[in-house]
Amino acid sequence: MSMGLKRGTVAVEPHRTEWEVAAQEMIGCLKNILKDDMIDVQHIGSTSVKGICAKPIVDIVVGVSSFDRMMKHNDVLMEHGIAYRRQDHPGQHLYVAGDLENNIQTHYIHVVIWGREAWVNYINMRDYLNAHEEVAREYSGLKERLAEAYPEDRIAYTDGKSALIERILQVAEQWRKQSTRGLTEV
Repeated sequence: MSMGLKRGTVAVEPHRTEWEVAAQEMIGCLKNILKDDMIDVQHIGSTSVKGICAKPIVDIVVGVSSFDRMMKHNDVLMEHGIAYRRQDHPGQHLYVAGDLENNIQTHYIHVVIWGREAWVNYINMRDYLNAHEEVAREYSGLKERLAEAYPEDRIAYTDGKSALIERILQVAEQWRKQSTRGLTEV
């Protein structure tokens, strides 16, 4: 399967090294455009977790101090094939990239306030799953079952993952606190 999915559809595939390459290319593009108007940018989501299945859409999180500073780049981002989609959740804006004329999405770019809950959750989940193979496999298995059950219903697929994601986020937060405490006590 090539990278990208038609908007609203669901399919997952085994982990591919090309996802990291695609993420780094997009991160480089975003850094060149946003410069000092962003604090950090990271590859997140299932494509950033080694060994699990994922939709062939690369997720990137951009941490900013101000959404206004980000929005002033919308025209330049669009020139680079990165379109503003909507405020996805309160305090989070979504951009997409891909073959937008044919409604194929290859990248989701989540813009959040750096250091706040959304930023922390994205980083914690990625890092926790990469450090805990058994939980990552459980998450991967759920994604496979949901993708098979809801290939044309992205909302049902996403809703089906929400309880496990919430559980992982709670455990990941405690894990991060313990990891950080261990580093500061040395």
